[in-house]
Amino acid sequence: MKGPNPIDVHVGSRVRLRRMSLGMSQERLGRHLGLTFQQVQKYEKGVNRIGASRLYAIARVLDAPVQFFFEEMPKAAVAGLPSAAETEVEAAEPGGAIRISDFVASAEGLELNRSFQRITDQATRRRLAELVRSVAGEG
Repeated sequence: MKGPNPIDVHVGSRVRLRRMSLGMSQERLGRHLGLTFQQVQKYEKGVNRIGASRLYAIARVLDAPVQFFFEEMPKAAVAGLPSAAETEVEAAEPGGAIRISDFVASAEGLELNRSFQRITDQATRRRLAELVRSVAGEG
């Protein structure tokens, strides 16, 4: 038995990431789309493939460009496709590479992202980003 397509899994995980970053439940997203939360759950797991028109509707409800759902695509997901673009974004870690979406989808990543968005002063945001780079050994 063949599992879900890796691209469908990735797109679904990006739907989940965006939905969670907005603090939206699966039920609420489903209501906006005329779907059950179970259907949203299947999309997010990549079990059910999201059609183009449905993805466009999801993008509108989640206020994200359609391209957002394809960003940071793992190389393995596009292996073997004609003209496969190298779209994986990785951050170097001492123990290997991590995908940014994995961190942002974590509880700590969501909390950090929400808190950072509440900072209205651009100079403070810039200094905070510099501090994090420095602590991480990048500055």
